[in-house]
Amino acid sequence: MALMADHHSLAVAFGVLGNIISVLVYLAPLPTFYRIYKKKSTESFQSLPYQVALFSSMLWLYYALMKKGAFLLITINSFGCVVETIYIAIYIAYATKNSRVSAIKLFVAMNVALFSFIIILTHFLVKGSIRVQVLGWICVAISVSVFAAPLNIVARVIRTKSVEFMPFNLSFFLTLSAVMWFAYGLFMKDLCVAASSWGCSRCCFTQFTETAKRL
Repeated sequence: MALMADHHSLAVAFGVLGNIISVLVYLAPLPTFYRIYKKKSTESFQSLPYQVALFSSMLWLYYALMKKGAFLLITINSFGCVVETIYIAIYIAYATKNSRVSAIKLFVAMNVALFSFIIILTHFLVKGSIRVQVLGWICVAISVSVFAAPLNIVARVIRTKSVEFMPFNLSFFLTLSAVMWFAYGLFMKDLCVAASSWGCSRCCFTQFTETAKRL
């Protein structure tokens, strides 16, 4: 019983740390969007990472609501949904006409149509405890995509030898966040959270090391 209590305490501790660090991750792009606001232009920035991040937050929030005892997942993913929606709104407001249309189409296709399809699929076609498992593994796939999305920017960092499009603080906090949630998943015995965090940590470490080399 004491061992189970220790595991629960460690899970809560890593979950709280994961929340704190993930908040910093979500806020890391603020300088980018302040720059967009000041220049009234999105320049070479893309909406894809923020669209996928919103999609991931929505899915994990849905997963946490269906799974008992996942309050710490609910808090951080609720925050993520709000922040990423604001980022996307700012992007659409200052993007060129073609970029704006593309961003809106992507938002509707991914965060409205595909998310609705997943809800319908898991709610009506998958029954019982299997529903949470199926949704969990969908979240794993999307989460790895979120952290892998900036890898295309790594190529630009290597080519230009500039970290302008991959801030060091974002790479650092992404890596640290993935480690915290991996530990949380292990102590909570939540294979989906642990597996997604393990895959994410590998992607994040690649981004972090490449960015660090250019500083």
